[in-house]
Amino acid sequence: MTQQLPQWLKDLVGKNKAALRTQAALNAQHELDKCALHTVCVEAKCPNRGECFNCGDATFMILGDTCTRNCRFCAVRKGCPSPVDEGEALRVAQTVKDWNLRYVVLTSPTRDDLPDGGAGHFAAVMCRITQINPSVLCEPLIPDLKANPADIQTVLDANPAVLAHNIETVEELSKQIRGGAEYRRSLTVLETSKKLAPHVLTKSGIMVGLGETDQQIKNALRDLRLAGVDLLTIGQYLSPSSAHHPVERYPLPQEYQEWEKYALSIGFKGAACGPLVRSSYRAGALYRRAVGSLQAK
Repeated sequence: MTQQLPQWLKDLVGKNKAALRTQAALNAQHELDKCALHTVCVEAKCPNRGECFNCGDATFMILGDTCTRNCRFCAVRKGCPSPVDEGEALRVAQTVKDWNLRYVVLTSPTRDDLPDGGAGHFAAVMCRITQINPSVLCEPLIPDLKANPADIQTVLDANPAVLAHNIETVEELSKQIRGGAEYRRSLTVLETSKKLAPHVLTKSGIMVGLGETDQQIKNALRDLRLAGVDLLTIGQYLSPSSAHHPVERYPLPQEYQEWEKYALSIGFKGAACGPLVRSSYRAGALYRRAVGSLQAK
């Protein structure tokens, strides 16, 4: 049975949702609708979307809004996806220019129906963004691409600032939570990226509240560091519906502070940990903090 949302977290979510009613947020959503673009902010029911839309930030979800896998935590639609939209790259790039963005996160549903898992489209969108906006930095948050080195290289060839891929949960819960995905395969994706392009920062994230223990969380963080991962996010799992995996617990804010402290102590260059933190939340700021700390050494 899903645990009842504690009042302190309910208040935090409510504050962010209220930001969806501001004019800036409404304008952002209007522009996305007009350009026929998707955001993970909306499709995954992110609790931060009001805050992010209000300041003009959004994570673009390319390759449609339908996933070929059936993970028990995710709100994104499952089924048979539409063909790749070749005009999407230009529309995303133009929106980035219109919004005057400096840092762009791109994600997608998993597309096991495509021979390259969508790697070529990720690269095409990033290349078009930087063609129109040369100073913009891109962070592709990719599906596992079945850990194919050639497909990972395709994404890296588009010169991202960060390559991100989430392990989502601890090893002990991965089979139960992530339909079609594998914990060790996800680690291989991140490790392969670091070997192919050591200069590109790698990033991953996990959700908590699925039934994991504190020791399992620390084990997962050590696994990520062994794979060379530079940046980390940890946030609260919020069940999208009664058909999804239930929430087992709501860690207190101080627990996130301890996990962030631990992550930095074992070598992560940057970590963002908090109840409403998501993998793309304030991604540019996390990247800049990490780069700043590296330059300071």
